[in-house]
Parts: sequence; C-alpha cells; structure tokens
Amino acid sequence: MGISRRGFIKASAVTGATVAGLSANKPMLTAFSETDKKEQIAESGKWLASTCQGCTTWCPVQVYVENGRAIKVRGNPNSKGNHGKICPRPHLAIQQLYDPDRVKVPMKRTNPKKGRNEDPKFVPISWEEAIDAVTDKMMELRKSHETHKFALFRGRYTGAADIFYKALPTIFGSPNNISHSAICAEAEKLGPYVTEAFWDYRDYDLEHTRYVIMWSTDPVSSNRQVPHAISMFGKVLDQAKVAVIDPRLSATASKADEWLPVIPGQDGALVSAIAHVILKEGIWNREFVGDFKDGENLFAKGSAVDEAAFEENKTYGIVKWWNLELKDRTPEWAAEISGVPAEQIYRVARDFAEAAPRAISWLAPGSAMQIRGGYTSMGAHALNALVGSIENIGGTNRGEKVPLESIPELDSYLDEIAKKGKKHEKIDQRGRIQFPAFAKGELHKGVVTNNVADGILNEDPYDIKMAIGYWNNFVFSCTGAQRWEKAMEKIPFYVHITVNPAEMTQYADIVLPACHQLFERWGVIKSKQNMNAYGSIQQPVIEPLWDCKVDETEIGWLIAESFAKKGFSNLYDYYRNEFTDPETGKKATNEKEFNLVATKFLSKKLWDPSEEKKGDQISSWQEFVDVGVWNAKRTPYKKHWEEGFETASTKFEFYSETLKGLLDEHAKGHNTSIDKVMEAMKYEARGDLAFVPHYEEPIRYGDEKEFPLIFTEHRSRLNREGRSANTTWYQEFKDADPGDEKWDDVIKINPIDCKKYGVKSGDRVKVTSVQGSIEVTVKEWEGTRPGVAVKCYGQGHWAYGRIATMDYQKKIARGGNNNEILPSDYEHLSGSTARHGGIARIKIEKI
Repeated sequence: MGISRRGFIKASAVTGATVAGLSANKPMLTAFSETDKKEQIAESGKWLASTCQGCTTWCPVQVYVENGRAIKVRGNPNSKGNHGKICPRPHLAIQQLYDPDRVKVPMKRTNPKKGRNEDPKFVPISWEEAIDAVTDKMMELRKSHETHKFALFRGRYTGAADIFYKALPTIFGSPNNISHSAICAEAEKLGPYVTEAFWDYRDYDLEHTRYVIMWSTDPVSSNRQVPHAISMFGKVLDQAKVAVIDPRLSATASKADEWLPVIPGQDGALVSAIAHVILKEGIWNREFVGDFKDGENLFAKGSAVDEAAFEENKTYGIVKWWNLELKDRTPEWAAEISGVPAEQIYRVARDFAEAAPRAISWLAPGSAMQIRGGYTSMGAHALNALVGSIENIGGTNRGEKVPLESIPELDSYLDEIAKKGKKHEKIDQRGRIQFPAFAKGELHKGVVTNNVADGILNEDPYDIKMAIGYWNNFVFSCTGAQRWEKAMEKIPFYVHITVNPAEMTQYADIVLPACHQLFERWGVIKSKQNMNAYGSIQQPVIEPLWDCKVDETEIGWLIAESFAKKGFSNLYDYYRNEFTDPETGKKATNEKEFNLVATKFLSKKLWDPSEEKKGDQISSWQEFVDVGVWNAKRTPYKKHWEEGFETASTKFEFYSETLKGLLDEHAKGHNTSIDKVMEAMKYEARGDLAFVPHYEEPIRYGDEKEFPLIFTEHRSRLNREGRSANTTWYQEFKDADPGDEKWDDVIKINPIDCKKYGVKSGDRVKVTSVQGSIEVTVKEWEGTRPGVAVKCYGQGHWAYGRIATMDYQKKIARGGNNNEILPSDYEHLSGSTARHGGIARIKIEKI
C-alpha cells in the first residue's frame, strides 16, 4: 500500500500481494512497465491481439506474453479507432487476471439460508456435478410447464451474447432474458432516437471540432471512446473551446475554458436557455435548419411565431419547439434555477454557435439518466442540429456498420412448452403503462433492469423459481441495492457465472468460474471511436489459469449437452446443426471447439476472402487473429442529409412525430391518453409539449430540511465497470480521480458546507438518505458546488475479495456503495435507472 507513483512507473516487478495465493504451478505476473519503448521488452515473448472491455469503448489491444505469462497490455497499433492507445483500465486487467481471489473451480452452496450476513459455506465440486445440478432444476420447470419462471441475467457481453443470452431462454421457453443495459445508458440513446431515429452511442469528430459542450461527462475518464478522447484532448484544447456542465470539477472541467457547476438535475434548463439564445440572436445553422422566408428573424423573447413564416431544410418542427418551450426560456430564467450565471450561458451559447458546424453537444448519462432526463437527452442532442453539426465535420456522427453475423433463427427449435412459456409477460414489467420502454424504434423492446427486483419481491407477474446470471452484479450495481439483496434471498435456485466472488455470488446455489474476457477466451467485439467503426478479436493469449469456462459459449454448450442426456435435445441440436466452422466446414464436438467455431462463424464477414468488405481487406482467419482488428471505412459526413432520416417525417425532428407515434401506440394499448401515460411516467408535460425537448423540474427523494445536501456521483478512470476494486493498483492510484484519496472512499464537500455542518477532511461520517446509510470519509474540496456532496462510484464492496473489502470474511466494506443511498426510480420512456441528477438528498453525521 506504500508504493509511490514514481515507484509504480519504474517498477519492473509487481508486489507480492499481486500474486499471493497462486499455486506454484500457476503462471505468475512478473513484470509491468508503463513505457511503450520496445527495447525495454524482452524479445523472447510475443504480442497477441485481444480486446479490453473495461468500459463500453471496447478497445482493440495487444498483450505481451512471455513463457505463458501476460506481462503487459498496449493499444493495438492496427486500430484506427483508438490510435493504438489505451487508458489505465487494460493495465488493471492484468491484476484482475492474476487476482488470487478469483473463483477457481465450480462450487455449490451448503448453507440453505441466504442473506448478506450468511456464510454460503461453498464447497468445490466438478463441472459435471455443477452442470447436472443446473439442468436438473431447469428440467423440473419444464416438467411443471413453468419455464417462464426461469430468468437469465446478463451483465457485460461480447458479440457471441445471443448464443447464450437469447438462444438458451428462448429454446427453453422463457421470456426472461434480462440485460444490464438499462442501468448503463439507455436514456442517453433516447434523445438521438426520437430526433433522428438513431438508437446507439454516438461518435464524435474531435479531430476537427472547434467547440465542445460536455453534459455532465468526463470523457478522459469515463463514458465513450476514452483512449481516443485522452489522445486527442491536447489537440482539442489547442484548437477548440470546451465547456463542461457538471456540479463537480472533473479532470475535463479542470482543463476547460468554461466550467458551469450546475445544480444537479437542472441541465435541462441550460439546454432550453442555450437554444433560446441561438434562435433569438439568429445564429443557428441555416444550411441544416432553414430560415424565415423573408429573411427577417422573428424569434423574439416571449413572442410566438407563425409556422408558415419559416421554411425548414433538413429539420422538422423548429417553430413548434420555439412556441411550445423556448420563447420564454431566457438565460436569466435558467440562471435562477440552474445556479449558472446568465452571462456565462449567453457566452457558451454564442461561442458554440460561432464554431458551427464544428461543434459538439456531448450527451452523456450524467444529464440523461435522471427521472425526467429523457427530455434533457432529447434537447442536448437537438443543440447539435441547431448548429448543423449532425453528421458534419467536427460534429456528432453515427458510425459505419461492422458486419458481424447474427445467430441463426431459433423458431424451428421451439417445442410447444417453449412456445407457451415465451408468451408470458416479462418479469421486468416492460409494456405496462409506466414503462413504454422503447428501443430501436419498437415499443417494449427496451429492458427495465432494476425493476426486476420488485417483480421478484412482489411475485408480479409471477414468482421466479430459478435464475442464471453472468458477468453481472446487480446486488451492487443497481440503485436501491437493498431490494436486490432481498430479491436474491427469495430466488430458490440461483447460478452465478463470475470471475470474482461478487456480492451476487453470495446468494448463489451454484458458482461457475468464468474465463477472463481479455486473456482467456475466444470472442469478437464491435465498437467505434475516432470516426472509425471496428470489429476486434478476443483470443486466449494464455492458457486459463484455473478450471474456468467461457460464459456465452462453453457453459451454454455444457448445459445443452446435459439437457440432451435428459431427453431435451433442442438446444444441443441448435448448436450442433446451425454452427459450422466457415473455414473447415467442421462442427464442434465439445465446448472448447464450440467457443472457437462460434467466434469464427460470427466474425466470418470480417475475414473470409469471399466476403465483400467495406473496410480493411483481411483475407483469412489467421490474418484476423494476427492483426486483431478490422477497421471499417471512415464514417462519411452528411449521409442522412442526402438520404433523409429514418424518423416519421424523414427529417431531424425538433417536434418528434416519432415519439408522438410511439406514445400514441402505447396509450392506445392501455385504452388511455398520452397525457395519462405522461402522468404514469412522472413527467410534467401534457399535450404537444411532450413531443419537443423541454425543461422539467427534477424529482428528488428526501425533504430539504432533513436532508440538506444534494447527492451526486461520478465514475473513476480506474473503474473497470465496477470490477477492478480488488486490485492494489486501483486502490493505490485512486487519487488520479480529482478530489479522491488512495485507499479510501471520500465524499467530497465544499469547504463552505463543511464549516456549516461541522466536519473536516478525514472525519468519518454516516451518510443517510431516505434509501439507507453508508459510512465514508469527508474530503473538503473546492471542486464541489456548495449545497452538493459528490462521491465516486466503485467502492463499498462487501464481497469481492480481500482488497475490495476492509474485511472479506466479516463482509466489512471498504467505503460505501452509492447504490445503498440512491433510491430506485426510472427514466420511464427508456426504462433506464435514474442514478444521476441529484435524485437523492442526504444528511451527514460524524461517527
């Protein structure tokens, strides 16, 4: 714990703690270097390609392997997306790989009681015994025609996900394949969808931009395309202005031209005020938006405009937006409720428009994943349209297609039991009046992940009797975490597939050790950054350290094989019949072969010489493995300017006919009105206001008198999606996040508030909301807006290993889990968990 930063950088050998507990015959991590100088790397090893999934950027990387040991990770120099660069997260993956606290063999629970303070009393078992126990329970559900009472919970995933996540529950007969995605970012995708019919993460042309507004995001630390943002940020600062809207002085904000320390949840007020200034002062982009027919700007404060007076070009509904929302939304109005000075709002709006079209309004979960954040998401993206930066140079873009193969159709493998089971309502209750949960243009296609806990607890629409979870930890990662603890206690039989024994594992009846995604499996990934989409390989660069299996392919195969032995061969037949090695024509005969065959099958269009490729011309499987990444052609500008958008109007919609149509369909399905749907979703808008970006008052839990501080959180640049807290490097270098401290978990409070509430740096405090309490350390920090308390997400594990916890045996957490004080609520349009925007008020008490 006493390693210095300089010592870390110069070190060539890791501390004994890194490899403590590894058996003598297992490879050990012997060297680590921060430099990319090749002369410092022994020539006896080899660089092998793989993919990091420490965040949703999914960067192509290379791993240096010597004598069967993974020594170092670097960016793949063949990747155009990340410039051959990486952030700190892939380095931390090495410590994850060699973590002595990994699950090493299958285990079964011997203590029937479940609970946070219960010892599961796991004992090791064979894979055969473990899989047999799993399929016995599943076959019981088939015999009782209760297949719908099985659920498959997915966390992170690869391109092979549907082989397991979709095929297993579908062929078995359950509607309940539940993804983690709604606790991650779906509200962020909502805004671009209802305005331009694009449901995905966006790409940003940072290389050519001249202005960036960042909506509660810190792209050099988290969100999307982190390595690209890090490597490009110096150039951005040299050629562009940066405005960061965030109640916390993030790493990005500390270098920005403008820091707007907004009151949490009031981002929408700034959106409307910026749009008001751009229209009132006539500085919108006329090439994209259009203009008044007589050339005179009629947008005046407080005055409605005749729609017939404006002729739009590539957009739809600009005058409706003005009349319904913007005409009275002045910076002076926004300043009163956002806490940002009016003169700064004017300056940002003018500078942003002046840079057009090379300007980016960078939408992120921080502003979107709020109870009423859907319209902030919509509005922040609409600003890109106002300045003409949609699909434009220096602006916000989509990305080219990465042609991964889809899994073969499943319908012919469904028997009558499966068909009947699939017809049941999903356990997350999507489709009910309060959850339109639309995605990709379809109602009820989105997932309401966090609501699954309530569905289980209330047995609504039915009771869940068995579940399998992989690469997930909902007990830790979902708001209102205590609900998940109770829900997991209630599930009679739970199987957890995991690398580390996480909080979710403590409720498992069977634990199955998973291979580490970066180092120990075959797989294929697609992503985009730097205006380049790509498909990237994962390969077992080393032999698996322990008796682990690949979650989405190998374990699925073993389950299918076991089913077949028990008289239900449909899943096994599907795997055997439908997946053939496109290179050799052979079919898999065991789980390891299936992992490779499936990867080759899914990635065929990237490397098969017979396939036409709109990108790199890779001509064999081995070449793809060696190169490690297929790059699509650079994303073109203005593609949909010419082709038209896929919206209801075929234009970019400020007044969203697309949203209106979805809400109307949902309302009719419930024999009610759109206004009643809006009420059920906790939105304020009624009538046409519901179809334009607009300001909504944020909802907070807790009375201000009892809970005086607004709580908000952020992500760490060292956080591998909550999976790196059991590494010494994560804890030792936690102070890389502005305001944080190494080996501690601090709540950052402005000195003004510290004085007001009688606390100082180093004080241990109890932080309480209406949801619950945690214990952390106070940090006096000017980088927090007064009236707000800020804390990083990622600490507070009570089960993950000896580093993540203060006392693993006694389940004493290192710090506090934010999700134990954040109440459970939603951005209901998308079904996303509301975890930002100051949803919770808190009080602090010295311990």
